[in-house]
Amino acid sequence: MKNTLVVIYSLSVLLLACKNGKQEAATQENKTVVADTLTNEVELTAAQIKNGGIEVGAATMQTMHSLLRLNGVIDVPPQNVVSVSMPLGGYLKTLPLLPGMPVNRGQVLATLEDPQYIQLQQDYLMAKSKLHYLEADYQRQKELNESKANSDKVFQQAKAEYEGQRVTLSALREKLLLININPDKLSDGNITRTANIYAPISGFVTKVNGNAGRYVSPTDVLFELINPADLHLSLTVFEKDIDHIADGQAIVCYTTSNPGEKYTGKVHLVTRNVDENRAGEVHCHFDKYDKRLVPGMFMTAEIELNNVNVQAVPDDAVVRWQNKYYVFVSDGKDKFTMLPVETGTNYNGYTEIKTDLSKQQLVLKNAYALLMKMKNSGEED
Repeated sequence: MKNTLVVIYSLSVLLLACKNGKQEAATQENKTVVADTLTNEVELTAAQIKNGGIEVGAATMQTMHSLLRLNGVIDVPPQNVVSVSMPLGGYLKTLPLLPGMPVNRGQVLATLEDPQYIQLQQDYLMAKSKLHYLEADYQRQKELNESKANSDKVFQQAKAEYEGQRVTLSALREKLLLININPDKLSDGNITRTANIYAPISGFVTKVNGNAGRYVSPTDVLFELINPADLHLSLTVFEKDIDHIADGQAIVCYTTSNPGEKYTGKVHLVTRNVDENRAGEVHCHFDKYDKRLVPGMFMTAEIELNNVNVQAVPDDAVVRWQNKYYVFVSDGKDKFTMLPVETGTNYNGYTEIKTDLSKQQLVLKNAYALLMKMKNSGEED
């Protein structure tokens, strides 16, 4: 009986200890949650505000020398990008290119073969031969008609056949030029079953679509070539900053992968419209071409803006905490809330604030004292 009572007592003590432990843990958890929710607020007495030199006011518009940072991508104008295809189609015989290879204007990109090339050359030579006959007949009928030795009907028929054959020969000539066969050098002794594709511009290959032996139709794009001679930087700028940018402004830019390597350039064109994201484009030309810069590469550009009116607060109103910038907003009494903001340029004792702070009352002086008070209060809790 005694042993049974001892066991029951021990279990009771154990259950009571577990219950107290859970309640203490719950209390500690609630305390932590309360502390976290209060980490962005601080409350001071009137005496503390006066002794701390806390001054409250609104952000103002300041004229300052500003640095505008924009993101963009390297691009080329549409006229410098060429898609290459074969107007009459055919079977790919040779295809010696790979993406990234440089090419020169007039260089052979690929060779195709097809029976229709042979037929086209045959039709041209036969049409050319027939034209010689019809031209001679036309001249003969013309002389006879002038001497009234034949009727006008016979002369007009010879003239129509001659002029129609000239049109046929001209059309066949243009078709041969489309597949890069020179009709002036064509004869019955050099008819070929192949046709070459030549590079229309100098640059480098960005796309290769196809392989040897494949049949390609006139709508298939075999290659895409880019001429980097007019390489430019296309920057995205929000509508509030468009009016601050003008043609000819100097820029300094760098790639995201190598920010230490700086490139200089100038603003070439500013678009005068904005898209659905309330942003426009700024096109910039590099002062010097660098072959390491290729289309599609992301870059960041900095543009110096002079005498720009921006929203700003005194430097003493901005605090930094954990690599972020904050200001304190007053609720009109003795409580202040820490608000994250995006900062810009520092000039003449003021800091540009890009976050909209209109109609907000801010701590303009000794904001750092509020930060210390808030964090010390959090630690005490």
